[in-house]
Amino acid sequence: MRKIFAFLMVSLDGYHESADGMLFWHNVDDEFHEFAVEQLDEADTLLFGRKTYLGMAEFWQSPAALEVDPETTKRMNDYAKVVVSRSLAEADWRPATVVQTDVTAQLGKIKEQPGKDIALLGSSTLAASLLAAGLIDELRLMTNPVVLGSGHPVLAGARRADMELLRTRQFASGNLLQVYRPLL
Repeated sequence: MRKIFAFLMVSLDGYHESADGMLFWHNVDDEFHEFAVEQLDEADTLLFGRKTYLGMAEFWQSPAALEVDPETTKRMNDYAKVVVSRSLAEADWRPATVVQTDVTAQLGKIKEQPGKDIALLGSSTLAASLLAAGLIDELRLMTNPVVLGSGHPVLAGARRADMELLRTRQFASGNLLQVYRPLL
């Protein structure tokens, strides 16, 4: 069975985005780009909430994305996408499927299909709900060496979930990757 891993960028003080919704603070360099490609190579399907999907679609289909990171851009554009949204009827960043109802059951069916893993990128609110539903198999938090002071807490609204630390990776930039497995 495929697994869903959630990858979230987080500030030292626990926010996944600033109060104004900006992500300008992400600490991204060549080592991060190499990591992103390695991580994407574990998957063949991308999973997003509506808000993250719209932002990702806008950026990764742009000429700027191709200029900044051609390897990641290729994967982001080629991989299947699943968008969880009650308000979005269809998704035009192809190939894409929109899941509007019975999210837990539909994602469970997708996990049973053959293929590589499913990468939930960003979408902290969706990650929190899927964690509670027992659908997240790995939680990958990339802590950036920055304090935002305010913003949207990572995994806000999540229920208590005990975790087992599987591994860590320190980056030269000061980023720290922590990979956890939920204990069910």
